[in-house]
Formats: sequence, structure tokens, C-alpha cells
Amino acid sequence: MMRERDHVEEIDRVLRGVDTGRDQMVADSWQRCIESYGMDPARRDPAHILSETEFREHREQSERLIATARSGLQSLFGQVASQKYILLLADDQGVCVDFFGDRNFEDDLRDAGLYLGFKWTEDLAGTNGVGSCLVTGEAVTIHQGDHFSLTHTPLSCTAAPIFDTKGALAAVLDVSLLRGPSPKSSQNLAMTLVTNSTRRVEMANLMASTRRDWVLRFSASPEFLDVDPEAAIALDGSGHIVGMTSGARRALDPTGSAQLIGSRLDDWLEMNVDELPCYMRGRPTEERLLHMKDGRAMFGHAIAPQTPQMSSALRQRTQVLPGALGSFAGQDSALQSMLSQAARLAATSVPLLIHGETGTGKERLARAIHMADPKAAGFHTLRCAGQTAVDALYDVAPGTLFLRGIEDLDDTAQSHLLALIENRPDLRVLASSRCTPEQLVRSMRNDLLHRLVGAALKVPPLRLRADMDWLIDRILKRCASDDVRLTPMARAELKSRPWVGNIRELEHALISAVALCDDHVIDVVDLPAQPLQAPTSKPDGYGDLEALLIACNWNMSQAARRLCVNRSTILRRMRKAGLTIPA
Repeated sequence: MMRERDHVEEIDRVLRGVDTGRDQMVADSWQRCIESYGMDPARRDPAHILSETEFREHREQSERLIATARSGLQSLFGQVASQKYILLLADDQGVCVDFFGDRNFEDDLRDAGLYLGFKWTEDLAGTNGVGSCLVTGEAVTIHQGDHFSLTHTPLSCTAAPIFDTKGALAAVLDVSLLRGPSPKSSQNLAMTLVTNSTRRVEMANLMASTRRDWVLRFSASPEFLDVDPEAAIALDGSGHIVGMTSGARRALDPTGSAQLIGSRLDDWLEMNVDELPCYMRGRPTEERLLHMKDGRAMFGHAIAPQTPQMSSALRQRTQVLPGALGSFAGQDSALQSMLSQAARLAATSVPLLIHGETGTGKERLARAIHMADPKAAGFHTLRCAGQTAVDALYDVAPGTLFLRGIEDLDDTAQSHLLALIENRPDLRVLASSRCTPEQLVRSMRNDLLHRLVGAALKVPPLRLRADMDWLIDRILKRCASDDVRLTPMARAELKSRPWVGNIRELEHALISAVALCDDHVIDVVDLPAQPLQAPTSKPDGYGDLEALLIACNWNMSQAARRLCVNRSTILRRMRKAGLTIPA
């Protein structure tokens, strides 16, 4: 043990700039103790303990953190108890609010301050594990003579910070020995154990705090991605980061110069929030590669938002859509009905045809269906335009085969595809088309079509959707870096357009408007001009006309603008169809 005179002389040499082998962090802390706190290294100050009332207040404020951390701390204590280590969980004010140790040495632990209710800030206890960790925000080992106070020089303390989901330091986890081996390097294992534990506590806290948000966990190694990831972020529906672990801050922004909370996913990664379903557990780990904007790469695991609990009566009336199916559409009864069918079909092996106009989100729906199947494996895409051979698909892993635009398959490609499907029964087929099933009958082989269309799902064009406000707000949040809003006139203009290019065209229009607007307000003059082409002036049938009117809230002028016809034409077609405006 370091003698009193030797300890005081060593601190004096450090303060005079003499190289004593102490690291800079310890030297800086000693200097703070004398110059900022007016402490005397020769004085044996007792450990500072709070009153019962004060301790109860700190404990109550930390109840949620204690509950989140306790399982992990019990596991850690099980690993180190045989080596006589003591575990302390201190709050952000340095007060020990949870404790794991051998009760047979309770008196010694109390004398050393390694117990509930003791406060370990630097201004009270000098250089120490908890206090120095609070000051630096970094994991530290304060070993024996590193301690400023002679009271604590027998101790060896290794501490690591725990950050909350917004990046603020919330607590410190400390593992200590009453009397440790002399070499400081003997605590390297303790450092590894405590930093691993704080990482897992932060992960558990993030998962518990963001159940209704997407969570993207990532790791440099695919082997540990699903079992012990290094970092995670939580994302709202528009792709903004609303929570993180400290590992995510270090991984995404190694320089620490940027603000992660509130930034967008695509500020850091070559992906957006709509691609998260592609990184859920059903896809092979090695295929879930995340490409970062700075050229680095990691492996990702996306976890879909949990659905709020409902009463049993409400649950009987409302089907909870799994994963990305639940975020595919807003309040649109026709779309919700289609998505409900998709959810039921997702877990089957029935081949599905998803049909609709260009830009309506057919591929996104296919990926959502794929990920809604708990047994989902790989997702393989084949663009059918210009394909004359599909030989490469014979070697792909089992999973889902998505055929994009099957109406573009020529005769040779149809033959090759039929052979592939017959030889690969482990591939579940999802196909998309701009044509209806009735139109495909005229251009495709019957034996192939029957293998591709076990059931059909129609994705409506944007002009027939009743959730236009939901879509506009969702896309605007995703493409805007700041709080950008639409004037009522601009929103009315967007809701009145025919949208020949559907969601893709709406996205491009909003991105352009965000770039052109002033003061974060989009007005009509900021919207790009409509393209020259227009949809057919006559809906496919009276059902489509009624759907259009419902989507427009029975606003006939708005419906007329979407179809590029006169209001009188809408009135005439309504009378012919026997449609009346609801009371």
C-alpha cells in the first residue's frame, strides 16, 4: 500500500509536471482536486454518505434504470463474485443506488464507501472510478495509488458510463476490489466486462423505451448481430433518429462532431426508412449489409415497432398488421382491407400477383409480405424486362423470388422461368405487373400464369387513395431535414392532381418543393408543374368512380381535377352510376 508521504510527494511531482508514469486523465483529476476543489491529499476524508431521505429520493428517481439494468448486473456479478469484486450502480450525481457484494464484508465495504447511499463525485471523494467517469464520460480504471484520497488508495475501481437514449450520461457502473493485485494491468479483464455490461444495459433501455418505433441494431461482425449487437438506433416512421446507444454515436459519427438525434437515417446510411423491412431477421445475416455514407460497412438487424395493446373486444374487430404491412398505408378502408388479405396470405406458400399502375409501391408491398412471414429467408429480385434466361437463380438460397413486371417476359424467358419454378419448390413466388390478371391471360402461357397467380392483390393508384394527407406528411418528414410545412393552398393543390406517376411522382414533387421553398413553408408556387400526360378520363368502372369520390371526401371539383375532366362530367357519371353524396 502506498504510504502517506510517498502519496503526497507523488501528487506534488505530477502537479509540477514531472513524469511519474501516471496517465494524463489521472493527472488532470488530481489537479482538479487541489485547484478546483481545494482538497488536501494528506487528509483522510471519510466516505460521504447521504441521509436516508436523500438516498430514497435518488433511488426512486433511478427505479426505471435499476429495473432495466438489474438482470445484466446480476449476470456480471455472477462472473466476478469469486474474485471478491463489488458492483456499484451510481446515478448521474455519483450516488450509489444499487449494489452487489458479499454481505460478510459489509462493515469493510461501508468503511470504504462501496455501499448504497454513498456519493462518489470528485469534489467529495477526489480521483475515483465513479467520479472521474462522470467528469470524462469515458470508461476508466482508478487503481490504488491513482486515487487522490489516502482513504481510497487500497481500492481498485473500474467504471464505465451508461448513456440514455438521447445521449446524456445517466449512470455509472463500477466494479471494485477492496484490495487488488498491484499491477494496474490486472484490471484489464474488469474493464472488458464492465464496458460490455454497460453496452447491454443501454441496449435494453433503448428497446424498452422505443417499443413503438423502428430499431436498427448493427454490428461489425455478422456472427454477433442477432445475439449481442454493438449498437442501435431508434427511428420514427419518417426515418428520423429518436434514440440511440452510445455505441451508435461512435459507430455513425466517430469524430463526435454531429448531432445524431433528429437527423435522418439516410444522412448516415445508403438507405431510407422504407427499406428497413429488408433487414429483419427473416433475411440471412450475411445479406443484411449496411453501407455507410463514408464508405464503411456494417451488418444490420431491423426490428419493427410493437403494436399497442388493445382490449379483447377491439382486437376481435381489428386485425393487427405485422411489420411493414402496418406502415404501408394510412386511414384508407380499401387499402386496409387489401393489406389484411396480404397479412393472411403472407405465411402461406400461395404465389401472389401484385398488380397496379407504375409507381404505386408494388415492390414495397412485396417486401412487406415477405417480411411478414416469420419463416422468411432470402429475398431475390428478377427484373423481367429483357430477361431471356434465369439460370443464375438456380443457385440462390431458399426464400422469396420477386418477379418485377412479368408482362415483359418474352416466350423464351417464360419457358426458362417455368422450368426454374418446377425445379425450385423452395422459392415462394411473388410477382408484380402493370396489367390485370385478365390482361395477362392474353400474353402469357397458361401453365406459367397458374404458377404465378394463386391470388391477386391490387394496389390502387394514388388518385384513388383516401389517405393522401397521411402520405404527404410521411414523405415530407422523410425528405425534409427541418420542420417544413405546407400552406393549405399547396396541400389542396397536391390532393387535386391526377398523379400519373403515383407515389414516385409525389415523392419527386415534394423533394423539389422542399428545395425551392423559403422559410420552411411550401406554397403553391414552390410545387413543380404537372407533367403533360394525364390519366384516362374515364374510370375503369363505377366502383372506381365511387372510390375516387370517397378519396376526395366527395369533393366533386377535386375529383374532376384528378381525372382532368369538367365537374359536370363527374356529375353526369354519378347520375349514371346511381351515386349520391352521403348526407
